Amino acid sequence: MSEPSILRAREGDIAIVTFNRPRVRNAFNLSMWRELRATMEELSADESLRCVVLRGAGGHFSAGADIGAFAQERGTREKEDIYAEVLRESMQSIRLCLHPVVAALQGSAIGGGAGIATMCDFRVGGHNLRFGITARNLGIWYPYSSIDVLVQMVGTAVTAEILIEGRIFNGQEAYEKGLLSRLVADDQVEGEALALAARIASGSPLSARFHKQALRKLRGSLPITPEEERAAHGFVETEDFHNAVRAFLAKQTPKFQGR
Repeated sequence: MSEPSILRAREGDIAIVTFNRPRVRNAFNLSMWRELRATMEELSADESLRCVVLRGAGGHFSAGADIGAFAQERGTREKEDIYAEVLRESMQSIRLCLHPVVAALQGSAIGGGAGIATMCDFRVGGHNLRFGITARNLGIWYPYSSIDVLVQMVGTAVTAEILIEGRIFNGQEAYEKGLLSRLVADDQVEGEALALAARIASGSPLSARFHKQALRKLRGSLPITPEEERAAHGFVETEDFHNAVRAFLAKQTPKFQGR
């Protein structure tokens, strides 16, 4: 029997969630996105907790979506509508969690892995971290709700570097851009993330929960219609997306034709 793709542990009033597919640098398939949502919603409902730490097994946080599973899980508009909704709900389960969430970022936090990190309240990373969102390399259109979090965090100029230029930042660059809350030596990432969680847990949980909710509420509702949100799924109908996925799996460089 294979190990679960997401592991849970508890240290006092801190929950530790570990992404556990180290063979593929903790890349997420559809079932793992669903499992993440279920995990976060269960932890959010547990009022005995005061903080949640997200980490990855095997020296990497997460390489994002499992491109090898795209043929089964994505590729048509119908499949993408399902995938995108699961992805949105999974990401929002982190952002909407009752408790503060800390990401311990080691190795790669790429694509959806970086997206998960941006949904957290705090991000601790090491100098050799690789942080970036590679949607453009596959012809994917990043969803509005995830772009919004980036813009609120680092502004439109840095968001453009991430999404349009496709920059991959090391830990120092990510910290200078405002993507990390704390920069430490690589071998101190988990220790600092847990120490940060312990500092949060030592304070009033009601205060922490109120301030987390207040910061979110002050942003207000995202001014995007359901039709506009769904339009972002249209990349699956482009030749560029399908050609780029084939190129990636063949370890080749995609050639984009703009159609």
